[in-house]
Amino acid sequence: MRDNLVMDNLSYSESIVIESSPETVYEMVADITRMGEWSPVCKNCWWDDDASQGVGSWFTGRNEMGERTWETRSQVVAAVRGHEFAFTVGGDRTSWGYRFEAVDGGTKVTESWEVLPRSVAVFKERYGDNAEAEMANRLETAKAGIHATLSAIKKAAEAA
Repeated sequence: MRDNLVMDNLSYSESIVIESSPETVYEMVADITRMGEWSPVCKNCWWDDDASQGVGSWFTGRNEMGERTWETRSQVVAAVRGHEFAFTVGGDRTSWGYRFEAVDGGTKVTESWEVLPRSVAVFKERYGDNAEAEMANRLETAKAGIHATLSAIKKAAEAA
């Protein structure tokens, strides 16, 4: 196994234009309790502490892929209304983010993820010689998931 496990493929982003204001789309995405409406993998999210929902807040997400179900805790690292919403899974494993930019016809929404060094180490520990293949599979699933999620957010925002 190479030491630089899939190091050339550890981030991805995709954008879509939504016919709605940056503030409106931000409010939809930053309400993590709605993520299950859009994501093909994350089926449900809830705030771990209802009193705070900004930077530093933690939430839990329930994910499903095939017959596998698991939960992750994530921490909000950016929450600027109408501009950016981002969180890290496990606090140090994977970074997910959304940027909102006013453009002609609405808002350009960019969703992105980046696998952080701790996640690479976890894959090496968990999967050994199969780590690279497991990581590549997860990365392809995440790429497809971004496209599906953005399309679903667009449909919901434009139907509102």
